[in-house]
Amino acid sequence: MKIASFKAGPTATYGLVTNAGIIDAGKRLKDWPTLKTLLANGSLDALGALQSERPDYAFAEIELLPTVPDPDKIFCIGVNYATHLAESGHPTPPHPMIFTRFANSQVGGGQPMIRPLESERFDYEGEMAVIIGKAGRRISRETALAHVAGYACYNDGSIRDWQRHTSQFAPGKNFVGTGAFGPWMVTTDEIPDISKQTIATRLNGVEVQAAPISDLVFDVPALIAYCSTFTELVPGDVIVTGTTGGVGAYRTPPLWMKDGDVVEVEVSGIGVLRNPVKDEVVAAAATRAA
Repeated sequence: MKIASFKAGPTATYGLVTNAGIIDAGKRLKDWPTLKTLLANGSLDALGALQSERPDYAFAEIELLPTVPDPDKIFCIGVNYATHLAESGHPTPPHPMIFTRFANSQVGGGQPMIRPLESERFDYEGEMAVIIGKAGRRISRETALAHVAGYACYNDGSIRDWQRHTSQFAPGKNFVGTGAFGPWMVTTDEIPDISKQTIATRLNGVEVQAAPISDLVFDVPALIAYCSTFTELVPGDVIVTGTTGGVGAYRTPPLWMKDGDVVEVEVSGIGVLRNPVKDEVVAAAATRAA
């Protein structure tokens, strides 16, 4: 199944993505008004029963939200492809390099990724995201995939100069609206082996990144085992698995995203996460107040 979170008018909900449109699950499954609550109750099967229903909305009638708009935790994995390790000059780490994102740093598919006022060094990072469907602590590598609900595309948009203020990445990864998550989650029954998929990033139609998921330094089971050792993973948590080589910061000259650009992240078997890039606009009154 493909499952998206979205807004129809003022109402935030989620539903099944079909070729003909979206079936609103939130209005039908009232005990589980969000994708996170559905996952927390182990009720993915309830969505399957809706697949024969008529779509409620055409894609043009809705606004996609981040696949999980309200995750408890978002873990991002740094330099987790060999090609990105090589271009960045980092040695292969003995453990995953982890930083966190906040929910308000994300937008959904089709929504603008925002280049903030403070920097022009806005970089793309095409990634694959893992959505947790079953809670667990100290999960073994052997049982890790049983805790996965599905996979999505992710663009870990980075404000490079702020990322490098110190050895901690968080400031450069959490400007509002700089990351993208979507356009939907594909459940694991459709992708039994995510390592066999490929990932690519395109900027204005030109491919700038490409790799097989199997090139991850720490694969999905390893990341779940590691993260669940220091915290409990709960349904709706997101692990963003890292980007491959080809980021803009290491090109000559550097390639930064700018207003008017369109960036796409495609993971085979999942789909294409497409977002325009817009400069941040601050109202004149707010600027005067600051």
